[in-house]
Amino acid sequence: MKPQPTLVMIPCFAGAPWQLEQLTHLQDRAMRTLRLPDDVRDLEKLTNFIVDQVQDLESYVLVGDSYGAVASIAVATRQPKGLKGLVLSGGFAKSPITSPLLKTLAALAPLFPGPFYRQTTLRFHAAQLASSFDQEGEIPWSTAKSRAFFIKETPHKAYVNRVRSIEKVDYTPLLKKIDVPTLILTPEEDKLIGKEAAGILLQGIRGSQEVIMLRTGHMFRFSHPGAYSLEVRKFLERMVL
Repeated sequence: MKPQPTLVMIPCFAGAPWQLEQLTHLQDRAMRTLRLPDDVRDLEKLTNFIVDQVQDLESYVLVGDSYGAVASIAVATRQPKGLKGLVLSGGFAKSPITSPLLKTLAALAPLFPGPFYRQTTLRFHAAQLASSFDQEGEIPWSTAKSRAFFIKETPHKAYVNRVRSIEKVDYTPLLKKIDVPTLILTPEEDKLIGKEAAGILLQGIRGSQEVIMLRTGHMFRFSHPGAYSLEVRKFLERMVL
């Protein structure tokens, strides 16, 4: 019997490692996570970093959340030998930044670190992440929690570099290269990413499956970790991984 692949959790835009102990339905699985580098502003270079992190693994499944999902897509388009599956939550193949105000803030962000970053940029970013379901979660969530999380985990330079890394990126034409079982986890309400993003992934990745997690928002990995991990587990069992 072949050993089960290791689940490699790729962080969201904040860059912080996942809290693996919250993934209650995956505790019998081999898991690892990582912290995104602060100084990388190119997704292909970030892809190189992630590939280096899994070199010691014979087989693995990438589980990417939000920004981590697009990074996982970038890895999967290279068809690495050890990749056996892909889970993308709140993900996208091209930049979701369409709001004129968000684009303006993104453009201004490099010029205003310190109080402007903490008080203005992160407040607006946290508001874009929010949903009407956040308080219903296993771990009730809020815009204040999102902002505090970014203040703690995401230096200004890292925020700017990650914004720059997705401004013009578009992996849509390369989705056809992804040749492993893929689960797309979509929250019911996601005003930052929008409804089209999951459709692009479903259309582009052959054989991909989507599960819409009802009464959840973009931060569902944080607010609903148990339900999130259950969907990942069911996917792994369907794929016999």
